[in-house]
Amino acid sequence: MAGKGTPATALLTKRKVAHTLHTYEHDSREASYGAEAAAALGVAEERVFKTLVAEVDGKLTVGVVPVTGQLNLKALAAAVGGKKARMADAGAAQRATGYVVGGISPLGQRTRLPVVVDVSVRRFDTVFCSGGRRGLEIELAPDDLVALTAATVAPIAG
Repeated sequence: MAGKGTPATALLTKRKVAHTLHTYEHDSREASYGAEAAAALGVAEERVFKTLVAEVDGKLTVGVVPVTGQLNLKALAAAVGGKKARMADAGAAQRATGYVVGGISPLGQRTRLPVVVDVSVRRFDTVFCSGGRRGLEIELAPDDLVALTAATVAPIAG
């Protein structure tokens, strides 16, 4: 499976977006997928962004925040004009995105969900996000991540 593409990598190739793929051997005993990726790749955790799926007023919404932070559900709801947010059920997140938990990419999701990326993404020339499976990270420019996901950029990390 390590050599096979994902919907995320296919999207980047189709749109001709500059990116670098990074692979590492995922350890199933790891509790934090993002911290594991940062350590395995030797990059600062602030540059590695995790993709979290929440429900805002009953509608699935994606929050993309650095692995060093937590998703602020109130801020996420506010960013999309909602009132109340809670983390989505893992099964619902997997069905909507087409990816497994720990490998959910903000790119190439099965269902196009609203995406909000934390403002800290703008601090870096490139950032990392899941490539669509555990052990695969995509490095790309923050503006490309925002454009490809049609994301709102807002302070959603706590």
